[in-house]
Amino acid sequence: MTTDSPAKPGVAREVLLSTCDHLLQPSLFKDYGPNGLQVEGRPVVRKLVSGVTASLALIDAAIEVGADTLLVHHGLFWRGQDGRITGWMRQRLSRLLSHDINLLAYHLPLDAHPTLGNNAQLALRLGVALLPHEQGRFGDQALGFMGLRSRATASQLAEHAQTVLGRSVLLVGEPARPVERVALCTGGAQGYFEAAIAAGADVFLTGEISEPQAHYARESGVAYIACGHHASERYGAPAVAGYVADQLGIEHLFIDIPNPA
Repeated sequence: MTTDSPAKPGVAREVLLSTCDHLLQPSLFKDYGPNGLQVEGRPVVRKLVSGVTASLALIDAAIEVGADTLLVHHGLFWRGQDGRITGWMRQRLSRLLSHDINLLAYHLPLDAHPTLGNNAQLALRLGVALLPHEQGRFGDQALGFMGLRSRATASQLAEHAQTVLGRSVLLVGEPARPVERVALCTGGAQGYFEAAIAAGADVFLTGEISEPQAHYARESGVAYIACGHHASERYGAPAVAGYVADQLGIEHLFIDIPNPA
């Protein structure tokens, strides 16, 4: 005769939320959407799944592994979007609600955390030693990070980023340019390039590039590396969720839904 193993005790949703808020300090940021709890599910959290975006594929994957809470970088609700619950929004919300899954989303706070955020985690993987906050931040809301890396060429850094991220990257600028001061701002941060140049960067590394930045790179001499929005932001959510899960004694699993963007 067998008996079911006892369920893990879990933690109250409010405790998880307050722990995340204390760590990420969302009130300090002017953001594009609400940070924190976006969809309310079960009151007790036992299994936390992290991912980059609250896509239908990630929600379904979380349901498959029995998660009761999702923590993501890109949530469901954004400033200025159509408020009607139709199409893709209806599909995602109906899955979350019917399976009683909490959705926590942290956007800019997850980029900005000094050790667990997207910028810091990408810098760690690329071997960039971040400078102290006073010297190592730039741009609006100090979201850009500056650090040092062993002197190399722009093409060598681009090749290293390509290997680390497992995808092709785009380098604009002189491939043989020596680079030491590396500016990072993950995701769609092409608008931070001019601030990175003003801050003394040799190279700017982000997720995306728009038409003007190619000209800025050629004319300023500062190299520009676009690594992909998703690829550059894969590391913050699991770092934060893993840290919080260890603190609270709950299970955590990171699920990466591939995205070519």
